Amino acid sequence: MSPREAALKVLLRVLKDGASLSDALPHHLQQVPPRDRGLTQALCYGTLRWHRRLQAMLDGWMDKPLRGRDQDVACALLMGLFEMQYMNTPDYAVIQQTADLGRSLRKRWAVGLINGVLRRAQREGEARGQQVDASPAVRHALPDWLFARLQRAYGDDTDRLCQAMNAHPPMTLRVNLHLGSRQDYQARLERQGVQAQPHEHVPSALTLSEPVAVEALPGFQDGEVSVQDAAAQLAAPLLDCRPGQRVLDACAAPGGKTLHLLEHAGGDLDVTALDAHAGRLDRVRENLERGRYQARLVSGDGAEPDHWHQGAPYDRILLDVPCSATGVIRRHPDIKLLRRDADIPALAAEQARLLRALWPLLAPGGMLLYVTCSLLPDENALTVAQFLQDEPSASESPLQAPWGRAQVAGRQILSGDQGMDGFYYARLIKH
Repeated sequence: MSPREAALKVLLRVLKDGASLSDALPHHLQQVPPRDRGLTQALCYGTLRWHRRLQAMLDGWMDKPLRGRDQDVACALLMGLFEMQYMNTPDYAVIQQTADLGRSLRKRWAVGLINGVLRRAQREGEARGQQVDASPAVRHALPDWLFARLQRAYGDDTDRLCQAMNAHPPMTLRVNLHLGSRQDYQARLERQGVQAQPHEHVPSALTLSEPVAVEALPGFQDGEVSVQDAAAQLAAPLLDCRPGQRVLDACAAPGGKTLHLLEHAGGDLDVTALDAHAGRLDRVRENLERGRYQARLVSGDGAEPDHWHQGAPYDRILLDVPCSATGVIRRHPDIKLLRRDADIPALAAEQARLLRALWPLLAPGGMLLYVTCSLLPDENALTVAQFLQDEPSASESPLQAPWGRAQVAGRQILSGDQGMDGFYYARLIKH
């Protein structure tokens, strides 16, 4: 299968069927020769990242929208336009290859349409781009509802934030400091010709100059290093687990933070890793086995602890709640297309439900760390502030840190700040 044929199949799964990119891409990527997989991935990510802007440009060159059964042709046009606008492929090659893709669809009329539209894009692309960019939401390829929420929350910082949300994210590693120093691991990478820079505010983090395959990372299979954004690496030190403590990692899958909690305490923790989806616990198990650590894996709804909780209360709870994931759009651009404005109130209600249900499981004097990878106050500071107002036994342990920005409760990292994904943290203490 050619890279463009594979990319088209992936885009149709996302745009037509509503599948996530992480679900749709791996299967089709395996059907492409290894030398072409990078191009396939670039076409998928780029077309989804810039979908709204590309669609706005394309609309100006179409007499009428394509029918639902011709969404394959629409996806081919969007992909070709992306390649012309954002990649270094010569225009003539894009036109030819996209027309060939139309032929593979066995729709003769599509070949003429593709040729005509992309030749207009070749002539008029710059002028059309300036027209659609008059709308800031379109310029940043964001849905109106999300742009409006970001603008209300961040005002003058919105434009810079949106640019960061469309930037290519770095590959960041988490060094297992229980097994060796970050400096030593950096030197090992450099001996292999891999350049990395220590993160200024995250002691375990190394940011690579260029991504590499995880199999090429020395010690990866032995748990010496993991792939994890620097912002996500803040969770374990903020929760500050002490040896011998009982710890609940709620909503644990895929297990990166579970593993880091154990690494941070040298493995001397009684950890319960909970997730509502039993199948996702396999990923947690894989992470733990790679790190050679153990935890109790439990499938259950965190908001219904009567169905799964047994024994004593927990000294620490990590509550990394399901959220809009707007802080990781740069890694998952399909979120722009799959998420809806109506999802946010429902997510905020679920987050509050989890917080209320798990709080009684925390021992007096214990600590709960509330975490999201969202940029939206409704899921973050407003949820925590309301809980603090309603729960007399809870108080905030303020986060004084050189990263992020203080909120009415907790601390918010914006996408791109110090190279990190967008994360929110709030630390609560039980009286």
